[in-house]
Amino acid sequence: MSNNTPEVQPIIRTDSVSDVPVAHNERLLSGMTGSIIFLACVLFTSMHLYALNVSPIETWTFRILHVAGGLVVGFALTAAVTLERDTQVHRRSPTEWLALAISGTALGYAALCMVYAWWLRDMQEVASVTAPLYQLSWALVIATTCALLSSWTWRSDDKHIHWADWILMVASILVAAYLIFVIDRWRMVAGMPLVGQTELLVSVVGVALIMELTRRVAGLALIVITGVFLVYAFAGPLLPGILEHQGYGAPRFFSYLYTDNGILGPTTAVSSTYIILFITFAAFLQASKVGDYFVNFAFAAAGRSRGGPAKVAVFASGLMGMINGTSAGNVVATGSLTIPLMKRVGYHPRSAGGIEAAASTGGQIVPPIMGAGAFIMAEITGIPYTDIAIAALIPAGLYFLSIYLMVDLEARRDGMQGLAKDQLPVFKDMVKQVYLFLPIIILVGTLFMGYSVIRAGTLAMISAAVVSWFTPHWMGPKALLNALSLGARMAVPLIAVCACAGIIVGVISLTGVGARFASMLLGIADASHFLALFFAMCISILLGMGMPTTAAYAVAASVVAPGLQQIGIPPLVAHFFVFYYAVLSAITPPVALAGYAASAIANTDPLKTAMTSFKFGLSAFIVPFMFFYSPALLMDGHWWEILRVVITASIGIYLLAAAVQGYFMSGRTNVLQRLILLLAALAMIAGGWMTDLLGIGLGSIVLTTQLVASRSMAKSPS
Repeated sequence: MSNNTPEVQPIIRTDSVSDVPVAHNERLLSGMTGSIIFLACVLFTSMHLYALNVSPIETWTFRILHVAGGLVVGFALTAAVTLERDTQVHRRSPTEWLALAISGTALGYAALCMVYAWWLRDMQEVASVTAPLYQLSWALVIATTCALLSSWTWRSDDKHIHWADWILMVASILVAAYLIFVIDRWRMVAGMPLVGQTELLVSVVGVALIMELTRRVAGLALIVITGVFLVYAFAGPLLPGILEHQGYGAPRFFSYLYTDNGILGPTTAVSSTYIILFITFAAFLQASKVGDYFVNFAFAAAGRSRGGPAKVAVFASGLMGMINGTSAGNVVATGSLTIPLMKRVGYHPRSAGGIEAAASTGGQIVPPIMGAGAFIMAEITGIPYTDIAIAALIPAGLYFLSIYLMVDLEARRDGMQGLAKDQLPVFKDMVKQVYLFLPIIILVGTLFMGYSVIRAGTLAMISAAVVSWFTPHWMGPKALLNALSLGARMAVPLIAVCACAGIIVGVISLTGVGARFASMLLGIADASHFLALFFAMCISILLGMGMPTTAAYAVAASVVAPGLQQIGIPPLVAHFFVFYYAVLSAITPPVALAGYAASAIANTDPLKTAMTSFKFGLSAFIVPFMFFYSPALLMDGHWWEILRVVITASIGIYLLAAAVQGYFMSGRTNVLQRLILLLAALAMIAGGWMTDLLGIGLGSIVLTTQLVASRSMAKSPS
């Protein structure tokens, strides 16, 4: 006798948590072209690993090669406009052939000029080679301009690289070749009055290539902000107040951008070392299926609990978001599994999307990696990386405690259950593979044993390959090459974003607007430190809206952090303050990238989902103020001070979650009770003895009214 009841399959992640849907302009290359780009990606990643661990490359040269390699791979993989899928290549019109001829001829001439200049200097020992370099710059401008316009005008299919992008790829190489060729002179004259037209034209081409790739991989938000700063550099003499500056000539300005104060500065320093290393580490986790094990382990451990999938999302999304460094990208990767399951157990679609967005965003503040933010902070401030990682522990814990409590209270309030046992991975089987956590353990252990970040990351990456040998997903030579290639592909968006953020940092450094903003904050602080912090919070969020975390923090650290330090706030506290709000811009309406990414999966209204993600991440908007009023949260103080602040802040976080969700202890709360709980939460979070006692007292009042109400209901006749 047959049974028509369908068998329930366990929820085990078989695709990778790093697998994301193909972007609208992303190419799927195959054949000879695909093999060439695959090899280029492998060589790009290998070059970084070799330079970081074996034989260092001169700093400026290394960063120039890093940016150029990212541009080449980026233009190969992404198109300027939405690609036409599964269509034949269109026949070129006469106009397109003309554009191809012009740009191709100009680029070929530029390449010949570069080769000729090398030959004259190195083979003929000619002291001055200005003529071929001057001609190279003009040919490069013509080729790049024509290729950019053509890439926007004529579409291509997704199986071939458009001819205009081949032009841009070679142009990126020629810009790097020129900079390396004149590197000694460039260090001395870039940003100075001695800069000539050749330096100007090559710099403009380099900036244009970076901004175009950033537009393709990160959207228009960062480009618009960068454009505003570029205009500001020239419009300064016309502006009033603190925005006014003397103005700069184009040669001096654009060449200055291509120094270690701009594109080749701190942001690219981090992307060429820590980001490329840890993105490759994430690629190794994907190839070895260790990342999938994290998700499956979380389901086995928490899937049956009340609101289980949401608690899994809190754990898994936070962990993977810490590693991959992008809030929106992590939402798409892990949310494709967790959001549908949250909806299945009873969460409203908006809540499911909001939880995933808040958890993925929170991953950016989780040590030891912090989505590369910790490395940028160490680079900018000079504070040892381990001190930053330790200081981040308690705030990250409070943030995820808040999300967990909100998830649990919503599940209790709405009577949700977890998933059935037969729908989940077997916990005993997951425990048998607990050694797959070894790469993370090695990473943390080696960091606190005193190893450099580079060496610790490399050892963790190697361990990810080694542990795979004890699983069915054994990483052989082919899998290792795939992981190296994937590392380059995953790093391209962050390389572009960091280089583009370097443009903004360069403008801020050259114009001195950061120092003038610091003076304004100092004036506000004379009236109230709280007002100064609130104003700094608003600026940090505003600067970060629509921008990836790395760029958002880099800009905020250049504009806001110096002002906070000038009003007497320690560097660590000041940078953590702006870092948190730069991160939280991903879930702050109206431009909340993580919330919008989650809404696409949850099939909900983007703005409403963004508001919901803001609600779940609400505690993080309060925690940075605690850094100022309670430095013990950053491990600055005696152990009993740290313990007291952790306990009282945790109670405050629970009261805040109860106020937001309308459920406290064992029952629903009315509007008045929620208001009292909110006041109690704010009092507990403030950090002083008197405010702590006030918060406990207000919380006790709500608890007492609940107990009285429940007893009255129990005594009343049915």
